[in-house]
Amino acid sequence: MTLHRPEGTLCHDGDPILLTPETAGWAFAGLRVLRIGAGRSRIVRTGEFEAFVLPLAGACAVRVDGENFALTGRESVFTRVTDFAYVPRDAEVELVAEDGDLEVALPMARCGKRLDPRYGPAEDVPVEIRGAGSATRQVTNFGIPGVWEHADKLNACELITPDGNWSSYPPHKHDEASDCEVVNEEIYYFRIAGRDGVTPSRDGFGMHRTYTADGAVNENVAVRDGDVFLIPHGYHGPCIAAPGYPMYYLNVLAGPAPERSMAFCDDPAHSWVRARWDAEPLDPRCPVTSREGRIG
Repeated sequence: MTLHRPEGTLCHDGDPILLTPETAGWAFAGLRVLRIGAGRSRIVRTGEFEAFVLPLAGACAVRVDGENFALTGRESVFTRVTDFAYVPRDAEVELVAEDGDLEVALPMARCGKRLDPRYGPAEDVPVEIRGAGSATRQVTNFGIPGVWEHADKLNACELITPDGNWSSYPPHKHDEASDCEVVNEEIYYFRIAGRDGVTPSRDGFGMHRTYTADGAVNENVAVRDGDVFLIPHGYHGPCIAAPGYPMYYLNVLAGPAPERSMAFCDDPAHSWVRARWDAEPLDPRCPVTSREGRIG
């Protein structure tokens, strides 16, 4: 399996990403990223999948099952915490770019239950500061258990790592059912800011590591704006933002557990690092964004 999918390798009919479980080689998690020109609309049929409608750039009107949601969106993933919508399986969803060009992500999970559509306001999305020192990062927990319960299998969150910092650290895994973890397939979708720290650009880069204890998987990859990395199993982390280039990634997780969970186990060789954070200051650049806009 090819775990790193560089920008352009998952494009479909002019859209940046069409990643199905079949494309990934697993059973549950998927991701679509659509580009819709100003004043235009697209119809998406969800089939077996529930999804979030998450604006990456621009505003979006969502029409599904007789409901209409106006998503304010944002200029870029580095400027604001956005509102979003949940759309169910077996639905016909119309997405409309009403106020300009729109780029929108649809994190997806194959599921059994059909729930109602629902709006997620930005003011209800908690922003967490995780880690300390050079491992300080922002986690925007819009679609995780305990925050958003209106989903069957789908979990999703966003991370912003200031330039020069590390995230997804210590390395961790969720590939077996145990006392500390559940089985989840995971997608990392990267956006890398350019020199202004706001506008995504292919000029910058970051690093990502995924590996297994037995060495069967050992990937240390340079990632750039628009790249996707698949995590079917094994420890993953760190993600490192190169100096000068802040890093964003969207995490999409889904698996076979009867209850949604994002439980994981650290690599025991590195879990001691967490205790050191108690004595380290937070990076003052975090949080980077809120529902009002940029603050970091």
